[in-house]
Amino acid sequence: MADDCKRPWEIPDLSRIPTPSLVEEIQRRLRCKREPERRIVLIGPPGAGKGTQAPLLAKEYCICRVATGDLLREAIVSSSPIAKKAREAMDAGELVGDDVVIDLLKEKLKQPQCRRGFVLDGFPRTVNQARKLDEMLGQSNKNLDNAVELKVGKRTIIERISGRLIHRKSGRAYHPKFKPPVVAGKDDVTGEHLIHRNDDNPDLLRKRYDTYNTFTGEVLKYYQSQSKLGKINGDQPVNSVFSDLIKYIRGSDASNKKS
Repeated sequence: MADDCKRPWEIPDLSRIPTPSLVEEIQRRLRCKREPERRIVLIGPPGAGKGTQAPLLAKEYCICRVATGDLLREAIVSSSPIAKKAREAMDAGELVGDDVVIDLLKEKLKQPQCRRGFVLDGFPRTVNQARKLDEMLGQSNKNLDNAVELKVGKRTIIERISGRLIHRKSGRAYHPKFKPPVVAGKDDVTGEHLIHRNDDNPDLLRKRYDTYNTFTGEVLKYYQSQSKLGKINGDQPVNSVFSDLIKYIRGSDASNKKS
């Protein structure tokens, strides 16, 4: 049975949702139908704001947000053959190979919410991964539209992540100053306790920041050579960063039409 031909008992009860919220969502979906498909990569060090901005872009353009961490968490409970390969690597304490991650991504992008495109958060991290992503898209005669770097200084990164609180099961992140939960110490969705990761400390963060710069510089050059790279000041309030992202993407659309 097609997705838009659900049985009456399968249709969610919308009666409790305020009418203005329903109207706003309908208007957003109608607007999204007029938008072109979009495939975006967000690049930045840990704490740059990728996990905050990616869901905002996904909602703005009716595309799906895909984070590497989410892919691997989903693989733990999935029964697909490629998920099994990922689990075997993780159980052995090994890094999940690029080919396996690409195959997980390919599976994810088959889902209905990804049919209009995607925004990737945390992938690619190496030139090899970037090339494999292009190869995967090329198999469907598609291309990456934008690669955007969120530029944030080391001091800001340390301040953001040192206070970061995580919901273990979902990966949702909070911060007492920048993004506080509704109830202190509790996840907004489940009400479960938030944790502070052991590796979110200043010494390790400095090393992670330096590692990011070492490996990601080549990725930035790769996308620069394709004229797809944009740079956004991520050391701003969330709304300002999002506004700059939208301006850059709109500007990129206009440039592509001229060319």
